[in-house]
Amino acid sequence: MRVISVAEALNEALKEEMRRNPLVFAIGEDIGRMGGLFGVTSGLADEFGTHRVIDTPISEAAIAGAGIGAALVGTRPVMEFQFLDFIMIAMDQIVNHAALYRYMTNGMVSVPVVMRAPICGGIFIGAQHSKSLEAWFVHVPGIKVVMPSGAADAKGLLKSAVRDDNPVLFLEHRLLYAEKGPVPDDEHLVPIGSAEIKRPGTDLTLVSTGRTVSMALSVADKLSARGMR
Repeated sequence: MRVISVAEALNEALKEEMRRNPLVFAIGEDIGRMGGLFGVTSGLADEFGTHRVIDTPISEAAIAGAGIGAALVGTRPVMEFQFLDFIMIAMDQIVNHAALYRYMTNGMVSVPVVMRAPICGGIFIGAQHSKSLEAWFVHVPGIKVVMPSGAADAKGLLKSAVRDDNPVLFLEHRLLYAEKGPVPDDEHLVPIGSAEIKRPGTDLTLVSTGRTVSMALSVADKLSARGMR
């Protein structure tokens, strides 16, 4: 067990999955030479080359089109949208195409693509870079939405997302990138679609996602001190 940051855990997940499967590649703005705006793809281009870590123009439509098209012919792209806000430019390709191909072909075609994007405000970069739009996508049939709450979740869920045969929107809370937590040393996968019970109780249920998980646990501590379980 090691203590690493969420950004480091995501980086490890990408490296492990790219080593495991040569059909996995990363595509997005500034993910190669720069290593990603938040350092998540740092070192990937050095190990895997620019043909598997592809820097794109500033065009979310191009990222989505290239990634979805590549997934349709058998590869497993991990697309990075530098800010979730700008995914709206690619909504038609994601919602009307990637999300529907498997259903429309009766399972003959899969779209194993991961769409990574940071969410939230709090780092003073403007309103157009600070939205949390997860509620939109959980209502889109055919897309799985994932939001880790810590380093172990981040690594295990991203590895599972890469191996999933469906489109997965993987949302990363920006204020968690530097947060550190224990991560298992061996192969670590977290199943998609199953909630984790952080603390069992009998009196009250608190449901949360992403960064609010730690907040909910803090509230649970205060309630526990008052005798609630």
